[in-house]
Amino acid sequence: MSALFMIVAAILLLGPLIAIHEFGHYFVARKLGVKVLVYSIGFGPTLLKWTSKKSGIQYQLSALPLGGYVKMLDEREGNVAAEDLPKAFNRQHPWKRIAIVAAGPLVNLVFAVLLFWVLFLPEQTQLNTRVGKVLDNTPAANVLQVGDKIQAVDGTQTPNWEKLSFALVDRAGETGHITLNVDRAGQSQNVQLPIENFLKDQSQSPLDELGFLPYRPSIPAVVSKLTEDGAAIRQGMQVGDQIIAIDGVNMPDWYAVVEKVQASPEKLLKIEVLRDNKTVMLEVMPQGKRDNMGRVTGMLGVQSDPGKIHIPNEYQQTIQYSPIEALGMAADKTAHISSMILNSMVKMVKGLIGLDNLSGPITIAKVAGQSAEMGWQTFIGFMALMSVSLGILNLLPIPMLDGGHLVYYFIELLRGKPVSEQIQLVGLKIGMVLLGSMMLLALFNDFMRL
Repeated sequence: MSALFMIVAAILLLGPLIAIHEFGHYFVARKLGVKVLVYSIGFGPTLLKWTSKKSGIQYQLSALPLGGYVKMLDEREGNVAAEDLPKAFNRQHPWKRIAIVAAGPLVNLVFAVLLFWVLFLPEQTQLNTRVGKVLDNTPAANVLQVGDKIQAVDGTQTPNWEKLSFALVDRAGETGHITLNVDRAGQSQNVQLPIENFLKDQSQSPLDELGFLPYRPSIPAVVSKLTEDGAAIRQGMQVGDQIIAIDGVNMPDWYAVVEKVQASPEKLLKIEVLRDNKTVMLEVMPQGKRDNMGRVTGMLGVQSDPGKIHIPNEYQQTIQYSPIEALGMAADKTAHISSMILNSMVKMVKGLIGLDNLSGPITIAKVAGQSAEMGWQTFIGFMALMSVSLGILNLLPIPMLDGGHLVYYFIELLRGKPVSEQIQLVGLKIGMVLLGSMMLLALFNDFMRL
């Protein structure tokens, strides 16, 4: 994936989200009679601009697409003509200023609901929450069985694997027990999985860490394609080879091969293959590849043809939502993701979750590029997730963010007079330090993942 493609994907992702965010401020301000001077998408040098002859508003596109702003008439930023004073932002009642400031983050959340709604509308055939595999030496090994259907996590209903994963992620950083309600052969029962510093590293999968997985069809461990510059072809592996064992451990299917190889970057593996009914021994060192979260995994440069995949009926479910039901599901998903983001932030501050999980623009660009390659549904899903993140981030009570301004206006409502300019100036400096530190940490994490 080229750098240009990632940049274009990131602009296509962030551009609409920023434009919609600023449109929220712009629309409500104009509806409430506040004079808007500039509506800008992006920061820095102006690339394109146009001034409306009717309203006098300057619309512009700036060079740095990582934000935007709506500039309104304000006495604190310059002289205002007497006839325009009723249109100045600072002259408005606190409730009007609250509405204008809150409109940006809220429209991002509404936009996320609409995007998720689009994804919920088509009929979906998916795996139900029946356990397909239990991993050895994990918390699930002694309490779960293949075929158990997980109905709830800590009392939260889990009709699909996504909701199940969300419920598990809510326990990130914690120590104790996770309670699962399972249907085992028609009987409902509760089981407990012990956890300790659960998902402190959020690059890990909660299912892998707990030790149970959805149903996976059996795919033979037969090589159907070799990458030209991969490690396998350089060490003599051929199309048609069946991988029997790695380092003396039998490989029953392709998933076992993938798990072993990914866990062995830059490690010499003794691979036993069956070729023309003869056993051949190979020594191959998987290449290390760093993913978006900085985790290094092994790559052999081989592929397997799964053929026609059959999933037993007991592991399937078909879901078709009406438009109203889909809207309810979209709103619920947006609310749940918002709660997860806030919960993760709190746990990050408390040290329960590592700060290395914070991501910046480089990681966003990489993920945006990958999601674009995977299809429009994946890209829309990621856009919805970023829209929620943008909305929640801007509602944080940090000066310089929308949430910080909202705190000032609510204080003004309670006190009956505005927060002093001196206090706001101190808050501005604190906000700049906090946001600057967060951005530097996110960029540092991004570079460490390259």
